[in-house]
Amino acid sequence: MKYSRFEDLPVWQAASDLALRIFGLGEKAPLRRHRSLRDQIERAALSVSNNIAEGFERGTTPELLTFLYIARGSAGEVRSMLYVMERMNAFGDLKSEISNLRSLAETISRQLRGWAQHLQDSPITGQRYITSKTRQADQARRERNEFIKELDAMRKKT
Repeated sequence: MKYSRFEDLPVWQAASDLALRIFGLGEKAPLRRHRSLRDQIERAALSVSNNIAEGFERGTTPELLTFLYIARGSAGEVRSMLYVMERMNAFGDLKSEISNLRSLAETISRQLRGWAQHLQDSPITGQRYITSKTRQADQARRERNEFIKELDAMRKKT
């Protein structure tokens, strides 16, 4: 499936959900008392979705890959802070919520790794390099492949 907007990407949606949930966690008393931790985890969580969006909008596969790895690093940073918070007595009442957020951040990391790996194995260079000539060649290739599929289906019937 091809996406034309970063907002439609499931991994971006999950990352923005992570950021919103981290901001919600930041409103709770234990994290309000640890301002520097709250500020850092909120920035890192927001960085995940922002880097996915920026990489997507850059229009080249190499730049997208760079930003996907930055986003993945930020997701790791969020997980690291959540691990520390789980071990702090001040967050004892929030262990379940923290664990769920850590799991979400881990899922996002896996999705980003999978997407990056797919892009690294792909000949696609990115939107920025698509011209009318390459668009026509791609369309001709798709039509040829469809025609071959139809021929194969007809051969199998006879």
